[in-house]
Amino acid sequence: MTSARFTRVKGWAPASPLLLVVAVAFGIPAVMLALGAFTVPGAPGEPGTYGLDNVAASLREPYLTKLLTSIELSAVVAVAGALTGTLLAHAVLTSRSAALRESVLSASGVLANFGGVPLAFIWIATLGNSGLVTTSFGLGPGLLYNFWGLALVYLYFSIPLMVLVIAPALEGLRPQWREAAQGSGASVWQFWRHVGLPVLTPALLGGVVLLFGGSFAAYATAAAMVGASVPLVTMQIADALTGNVLVGFENVALALSLDMIVVAMLVMAVYLPLQRRSSRWLR
Repeated sequence: MTSARFTRVKGWAPASPLLLVVAVAFGIPAVMLALGAFTVPGAPGEPGTYGLDNVAASLREPYLTKLLTSIELSAVVAVAGALTGTLLAHAVLTSRSAALRESVLSASGVLANFGGVPLAFIWIATLGNSGLVTTSFGLGPGLLYNFWGLALVYLYFSIPLMVLVIAPALEGLRPQWREAAQGSGASVWQFWRHVGLPVLTPALLGGVVLLFGGSFAAYATAAAMVGASVPLVTMQIADALTGNVLVGFENVALALSLDMIVVAMLVMAVYLPLQRRSSRWLR
């Protein structure tokens, strides 16, 4: 028993530096965030107490609307980006042009990491009130500075990211499966309904989760482009933590951050069981 335990401990030894970095970079901030979220400030000169006041306040107006808007925006971007990215990846991988495939995958790797203020500037210069496309075609102002405009901008980096996520799964579909389905008289739709989609489900859901998380946590692009015109929880947290507009609501901001973590964990709870169930197909 002692030998087996020593073997397990020895097996974890090479990963100890990484585990230490994770504990310091993620564990300590998570603990401090939770402590701050449940700390209720006392009167001047008095210590704070622990309670649920901050969490309860984060689930009431005006914070609830901003949390729900962020969830709605992230869901729209995740679903639209996953569908579009999957179709694009399938079209590229099934094409006969190796140059097209390599160029699309390379461009996706670049665009998936392009965001923040530069991305907002590009879209403002293109579809803003004085943007090139807006003035050239006489479009009305305000096309970009709303919910759907922000969703469009988020899709700019979400679709390439989905292409990178789903491409390996699409390549994992063995040609023998399609040939066997055709030999059994199955149509293209029946193949995708009973074979292709069940196998791709973990990767598809993983892509949706990844796009949801990226949109849910995005801040710089929205801050530079729409400001407070679209109510988002990340903007609310930034205002409270920096004392901009909101003063003395730092603990409520931490409670809002905790709400975001809970939402992300709920989304992951849906994905992980399906991923374990379907991963055996791609072994």
